[in-house]
Amino acid sequence: MEGKILQEKATPRGSYSHIRKAGNFYYVSGTSSRRKDNSFAGVHQVDEMGTMRLDIKDQTKAVIENINDILNAEGLDLSHVIDVTSFLVNMNDFAGYNEVFKSYFSEIKPARTTVAVHQLPHPNLVVEIKVVAYKE
Repeated sequence: MEGKILQEKATPRGSYSHIRKAGNFYYVSGTSSRRKDNSFAGVHQVDEMGTMRLDIKDQTKAVIENINDILNAEGLDLSHVIDVTSFLVNMNDFAGYNEVFKSYFSEIKPARTTVAVHQLPHPNLVVEIKVVAYKE
């Protein structure tokens, strides 16, 4: 996908697409809060020593916004999402993640699976989400 919207997103770090279409289904790859400049939303420097605070709410919001932008590149939006798989590094973050998730999906209510993982591709990441969307 070479549309302007996707050119504004972080470049995939491997041999994969942000989104793939198969029939009426659209598969969005695991998406993080990584920005085009390779910084991450939801990473806050706490002190002059470089201590970091990783904010699950900020990261979840950025991930869902990134997914929405990726869907927009194909003429879809979050209302087309039918299935969500979320990966959390720490299940103690579930409440914050779920609060933000509900603010986007309170009406849509796609199927969802949330799993804990040992780590994600960068130590500053606490959440990654992949979705399947459908459009007739």
